[in-house]
Amino acid sequence: MRRVGPLLALLAGALAMSGCTLVPTSDKLVIIRDGNVHLGLLNKTIPGTNGAQVRFVIQPVYIVDASNHLAPSSRIVPSPATLDSVLGQLILGPTAIEKSAGYRSALPAGLIVLQATVKNDIAYIDLSKALSTLSHQRQILATGQLMLSVDGVDSTNRMQISVSGVVQASLLANGKRARIVTPADCRNLLNP
Repeated sequence: MRRVGPLLALLAGALAMSGCTLVPTSDKLVIIRDGNVHLGLLNKTIPGTNGAQVRFVIQPVYIVDASNHLAPSSRIVPSPATLDSVLGQLILGPTAIEKSAGYRSALPAGLIVLQATVKNDIAYIDLSKALSTLSHQRQILATGQLMLSVDGVDSTNRMQISVSGVVQASLLANGKRARIVTPADCRNLLNP
């Protein structure tokens, strides 16, 4: 019985504290005056830097629509758009709203971009998983998603995919395989 007393007191205290909150709630919008926002969060530059600024741009990434074609979807990335930032947004896949509308990604689940570089207008993308493990239709769509999403980013106009450093021949819509993929190879995957 001696151990139950402190336990009950602790439980009663926990119940009393669970009703407390540090942030008052309200059903109405509350306007916060500029003077009450601290740490320089309303400044035009990044706090703690020597005047650094971040600008954002809208960049399309391509996902699979309900008709099994590729469709552009806008994503916000830091300006200028880089291969890493665009691929990061592509790997995240469709948003919850896009999923509810029937959109999906053909890329394998859990895919990681190990490295992405640009040389001579070619995007070299090293992936953690081979696209060849997917069905033929998904391989074609996944290749198209990658190529069309990175087209023009960092002045790219071609792409080469590797898996853990080993170059892969990508399956194209015409049934052929190519080590270097161009946007023209993927344009027929777009929704007409």
